[in-house]
Amino acid sequence: MPTNWILGDLFTKDYGHRGSIARLWELRWMFPCRRGVYPFHDGQYSDFAPIFEKLIASNTNDPYSDAYTSAFLPTADLLLAQATEAETNDREMAIKLYKRANAVYRLARFPYIGTPLKKNVYETQKAVYLRGAKLWDVPVTDVVIPFTDRAEGDGKEIPLYLRVPPSASKENPCPVVLLITGLDGHRPDNTERTEEHLARGWATVICDIPGTTVDCPASKTDPLSPDRLFTTILAWISSQPHLNARKVIAWGLSAGGYYAIRLAHTHSSQLAGSVGHGAGVHHYIGREWLNEIGKHEYPFGLEQAYCQKYGYRDFEEMKDKCQKQFSLVDGEGEGVAVVGAGMKSCRLLLVNGMLDGCMPVEDSMLLMEYGSPKEARFIQGRAHMGYPEANSVVYPWMEQVMETAV
Repeated sequence: MPTNWILGDLFTKDYGHRGSIARLWELRWMFPCRRGVYPFHDGQYSDFAPIFEKLIASNTNDPYSDAYTSAFLPTADLLLAQATEAETNDREMAIKLYKRANAVYRLARFPYIGTPLKKNVYETQKAVYLRGAKLWDVPVTDVVIPFTDRAEGDGKEIPLYLRVPPSASKENPCPVVLLITGLDGHRPDNTERTEEHLARGWATVICDIPGTTVDCPASKTDPLSPDRLFTTILAWISSQPHLNARKVIAWGLSAGGYYAIRLAHTHSSQLAGSVGHGAGVHHYIGREWLNEIGKHEYPFGLEQAYCQKYGYRDFEEMKDKCQKQFSLVDGEGEGVAVVGAGMKSCRLLLVNGMLDGCMPVEDSMLLMEYGSPKEARFIQGRAHMGYPEANSVVYPWMEQVMETAV
């Protein structure tokens, strides 16, 4: 059946892996696992292949189940033990082993931290990641700041990861990338990006988005809570003498792109620029799109993760209410529709694949109809996030923004 979506026939096509760990592994995950790319970055194929063989053999197909999560833990725990032992005599090997353990723990708590076991695994993942990161030449620092702009329904503290180039000082403050994570990628999942930032002399501040981890204190049911969250984070950045608050770029990844776009409007004067990468703003939470989302390229059904992220009791309630409550174009609450209201934004880059089946590219295009002029690059033939070409678009743009920011 033809559709008006850019995806065309792919909009209603079943990509074939839903509900089957065997088909997911064979059709979609074996290749990126061999290449060591999302969601297997920092990992090793030889660690994962036996795990998926066991999952397939046991017909374990529910990623939200304890059986799925538990299948990864013996391998992760063994890698952790090997990393701990290597610390005493082989620092480089210890670093590699901690990264591999981190990757296996990541897949264990994938795709959403919604069960007690997955919450425990995530706590372990963070501890393992930071333990390994302490061995790096430029370590990652776990920073917890008071949520000074909190309101009722918000938590009290904001956990952040910070990585700063050694050259940064009060006399030579460095530019900052505020990295806003997504639905299934969190603070300990961004080593490669922080390395790229260090190579350019930039610091990285990483924060999680509302509703995705037990850490983010901003209320997941309040569409205005991210405004409070980022007010506090940006004020904290401004208070750090070795960080250059005049050169801050927000980079929102996938579900985090929504927040980068919102932030570009609500805090435009405090940002040099913002990147909405694989972002949704309106259509992605509409009934028509959500009716088909379970068939597309996301590795597991998004329905359960989305309901927990936004705080709805079931998917039908989400389809009925979410767009009305959270759309940046026509959300009904006061102050929600910052795009539809025509608010001015800072420089805003929109990047995605033309065939994104998670966040429709139409959402990025829709932004062109409102407010300030935007910049965009949409990549033909690519799915969600526009990989592998996307970063070759983002980094030159960011470099230019950092160079020209006053």
